Amino acid sequence: MGQINVTTCEIEGLKVIEPKVFGDERGYFFESYNYNDYKAAGIDMEFVQDNQSASKRGVLRGLHFQKEFPQDKLVRVIRGEVFDVAVDLRKGSKTFGKWFGVVLSEENKKQFFIPKNFAHGFLVLSDYAEFAYKCTDFYHPNDEGGLIWNDPDIGIKWPLQDGVELVFSDKDTKWPTIKEAF
Repeated sequence: MGQINVTTCEIEGLKVIEPKVFGDERGYFFESYNYNDYKAAGIDMEFVQDNQSASKRGVLRGLHFQKEFPQDKLVRVIRGEVFDVAVDLRKGSKTFGKWFGVVLSEENKKQFFIPKNFAHGFLVLSDYAEFAYKCTDFYHPNDEGGLIWNDPDIGIKWPLQDGVELVFSDKDTKWPTIKEAF
């Protein structure tokens, strides 16, 4: 493969991508997306929307998904560090309700590919983080679904930091559990 190294995860469909980074005393360069490399890695789709967010330490966003207009996502961190999570919501999947998490940072430059029908969320570990992602469908505000971040049936092991208070949007404190939603 060209400029990326792809690792498959224990949940089918999830992939962690590490770009080849070229650096010297001036800084670094890497291709954050090259259609041909991603196609060769089995990520052959049309991304139609790019999003970016900024958050402070302790912000937990998610777990979000689109119900009728699901999106494949390719996510990465431009600045700072986050713990990024995907939860399998594919009906009939042998890993339904299972989660996988990966640390994404400006240092490791890893990307995380999350296919359709997964819930997605992240926790900011650094003082500040800028998070960017590509989507294969447009955001439809009336189609948004979510799961509560601390659902015991999912059991995500968030890397909570001593003395850091979690910060949520109002809606992210009111999502149902996976049993309630499905």
